[in-house]
Amino acid sequence: MSLRRLHHTQPDSFEFTAANQKWAQAQLKKFPEGRQASGVIPLLWRAQEQEGWLSKPAIEYVADMLGMAYIRVLEVATFYFMFQLQPVGTVAHIQVCGTTSCMICGAEDLIGVCKDKIAPNPHQISEDGKFSWEEVECLGACTNAPMAQIGKDFYEDLTVETFTQIIADFADGKVPTPGPQNGRYAAEPLGGVTTLKDMDSGKYANNASATLALDYGDTVKRIQGDEVPVLKPRKTTAAK
Repeated sequence: MSLRRLHHTQPDSFEFTAANQKWAQAQLKKFPEGRQASGVIPLLWRAQEQEGWLSKPAIEYVADMLGMAYIRVLEVATFYFMFQLQPVGTVAHIQVCGTTSCMICGAEDLIGVCKDKIAPNPHQISEDGKFSWEEVECLGACTNAPMAQIGKDFYEDLTVETFTQIIADFADGKVPTPGPQNGRYAAEPLGGVTTLKDMDSGKYANNASATLALDYGDTVKRIQGDEVPVLKPRKTTAAK
């Protein structure tokens, strides 16, 4: 595990937007009195969504909200790779899985795309400021290797060509459909399901994660304040 430190350049202050503050206060009501520290991860995540990364003032702001020592919240922020401790691309920060299954299925080629299309080094922001990337440990989608996490979503069964196109689509302001990129629905065998075939009838055209991202119209930073859109039914597959 690499050493994770706070970035050398920090903003002067941080505070939640009014909508995010309302959301955060609602989260704290989920926990018994004296157990508000249990909300540290969702509040840190919301702070990161608001600013794109976690700054020292943001970490301290969350600590004050929860009545925690700054070092306790810093321990959480530095432990989990989901938290970015330095500025990232304004459009997307791409996390390429480099662990065994992905490695033997082409992760190194995906990292090559990142070096070519984004920046030579991990955590280095692209010249246009839109993208950054890093290699991470297993993200748990081994069946669909190689894969990368972008924002909240997994992009799976990637090739150099599909990965390159995803980056290009993000750069153009489009919302690439998350999930498998080879036509697979979720994590079933490449040849299709062999049991429970009746489960195919009436399902969404995309799996639940991809459907959510498309209905939000954003796969990277889709929660703003306490607004949660109503999901719209999408085209379903025909019953067999």
